[in-house]
Amino acid sequence: MNIPMSLPEINDADVQAVVEVIRSGRLALGPQTEAFEALHKDYIGVKHAIAVNSGTSALHLLVRSLGLGPGDEVLVPSFTFAASVNAILFERATPVFVDIEPDTYNLDPDDLERKVTPHTKAIMAVDVFGHPAEWDAILAVANRHHLHIIDDSCEALGAEYKGRKLGQFGDAAAFAFYPNKQITVGEGGMIVTNDDEIAALCRSMRNQGRPEMGAWLEHARLGYNYRLDEMSAALGASQFRRLEGFLQKRERVAQMYTERLQGLFWVRPPVVKSHVRISWFVYVITLAKGMHRNPLIEHLQTLHIPARGYFSPIHTQPYIRELFGDLSGTLPVTESIADRTIALPFHNNLSAAEVDAVVEAVTATRV
Repeated sequence: MNIPMSLPEINDADVQAVVEVIRSGRLALGPQTEAFEALHKDYIGVKHAIAVNSGTSALHLLVRSLGLGPGDEVLVPSFTFAASVNAILFERATPVFVDIEPDTYNLDPDDLERKVTPHTKAIMAVDVFGHPAEWDAILAVANRHHLHIIDDSCEALGAEYKGRKLGQFGDAAAFAFYPNKQITVGEGGMIVTNDDEIAALCRSMRNQGRPEMGAWLEHARLGYNYRLDEMSAALGASQFRRLEGFLQKRERVAQMYTERLQGLFWVRPPVVKSHVRISWFVYVITLAKGMHRNPLIEHLQTLHIPARGYFSPIHTQPYIRELFGDLSGTLPVTESIADRTIALPFHNNLSAAEVDAVVEAVTATRV
């Protein structure tokens, strides 16, 4: 059985939306981008949505729009994708790594509080695997210490915390649309915010620093070519209109996995808190203490079952070691969890037979 690790759901309407843009001749800075932005703004319930060419670009523009730079510390988890940290480093600010909760793998609010110093200026919270971070506690820390908050919700479009959609928390949030995400445009991202100044700065900086009402060759500030093209925006809008259906399909696949894994005492399915709506991005299992994920991943691959280690902590990565030295041992929960977490094949239309095959392979290859 050939089971893909992930697979976007593209239909004829998606293809037609892209074809119509190509035939129109308007391939950039057009109505499709505006329509895609409007869908996000209305769905999430914010004043502004700004489309960009990747989630990484979205995070970078948010760091820059908040004025974070040399000498400023930004609290961030190490159990995340590298872009969360890279966006901080792009502006020469200093990432300060925070440990995670042992169940959801999101920022531990207690460790967050402990890591605040006089140099701390912001928190980069990450809604890991589509599960919302503990926003009440994070906001309380930020309010006590007068910190900015960026929500890296790149994995969590459609998720909710206590009935509020992610994207409403903090100064601003970022989403991403890589092919393994809930919806895809190939490459792309979205900034959402209620802050007029952040929105204006991000719109300008994504377009080479041009002011919104200025001439084409007028540049008010340093900017970037972070624009989203019209073909991608059209695909995104078409996909977005099916988002709720996609989320329901992903929930169904996750439930199948969880039901079938219940009998394996050495495997823990993902934990979902009762006060959140998770937006399933990946399905990550955790092996029992004393086990390591690599032998199991290798055995699965011999059976043609793809699996990935999720995540490798950023504070142990070679480039971080070069910048900040050896930080191993500083985040005990992160390091323990990372050695034992495995992402199984996951996408909208994974069948019951395919889930059965994956679970049978996991069961048969315990090491």
